Amino acid sequence: MKVALGHRLQDGPWGGGNRFAVALAEALRARGDTVVFDLSARDIDVVVLTDPRTRNPAAAFTAGAVLRKLLRDRRPVVVHRINECDERKGTRGMNRRLKLANYVADHTVFIGSWLKPLDLWRGEGGSSVILNGGDTTIFHPRGQVAWSGTGPLKLVTHHWGGHALKGFDVYRRLDDLAGQGAVEFTYVGNLPAGVTLRHGRHVAPLSGEALADELRAHHAYVTASVNEPAGMHHIEGALCGLPLLFRNSGALPEYCTGFGEMFAGADDVEAALARLKAGYARHRAALAAYPHTAARMAAGYLALFDRLVAESPAIRAGRRLWRDPLAVLANQVPW
Repeated sequence: MKVALGHRLQDGPWGGGNRFAVALAEALRARGDTVVFDLSARDIDVVVLTDPRTRNPAAAFTAGAVLRKLLRDRRPVVVHRINECDERKGTRGMNRRLKLANYVADHTVFIGSWLKPLDLWRGEGGSSVILNGGDTTIFHPRGQVAWSGTGPLKLVTHHWGGHALKGFDVYRRLDDLAGQGAVEFTYVGNLPAGVTLRHGRHVAPLSGEALADELRAHHAYVTASVNEPAGMHHIEGALCGLPLLFRNSGALPEYCTGFGEMFAGADDVEAALARLKAGYARHRAALAAYPHTAARMAAGYLALFDRLVAESPAIRAGRRLWRDPLAVLANQVPW
């Protein structure tokens, strides 16, 4: 099988989309499949569209390029992976772009169930939810030391994107608690412009083993991200053996429930922290069964690709590329 992957692999800290692409490419190659990052070959079986934005330097191709490919070569089946939304950062236009790009999809994959009801896809063709997963060869609990039950609980979070909706209302509250000696708080990644921590630690973005080592130096993981499509950060924390303190927002409950304590916002995070401390040993033990691994994620995509390739004659027969000429033309406009 030859798969055209719409995300060029990047070195170093680059966010969850890159870690997904790396894991999928490795899984495909491990079973003997071919991975390419352009649409020039005539024997492509599956095209994976990952980002409709031409300004993303990691985006290998756009929906417009996929449409032009299909008009020349009907062979590939097209999977559109949706991992974004306007709700995530309070933007305007991302949902519209995703819905327009979704015109080319034979099948749509959502990385969290909560995304599916949003107005960001056309509802045509099949759809699946395949949850993200982390690399257990890097993110594992070996060497992580449990909280003893006395002294400050060491909390950590990490985000590539320094946007306020990543949870800085809560992180400011935890920074205040760190000043009172109730916790120790570390933030790894990019801070929003003008934001500093008064009592917590700020560590520049890390990736790979360096990031995993930093996570394992803590007792628990906190994520306060608002309307998170799925994310990788809390997954990596959990795989490193850290019980989760997580916000009731976006896909976080789908990924975190059963492995920590949930809160609504800055007003009740301290109460959730107290519950996490009280149930720490139980939550830490539960993490032995945390399911969100890169191997499981990749297996879901490979099984989907195999099924779609087997069904490709019927998919091609039912495909109507010119069913909406305005959508075809609009997808040719750079975004």
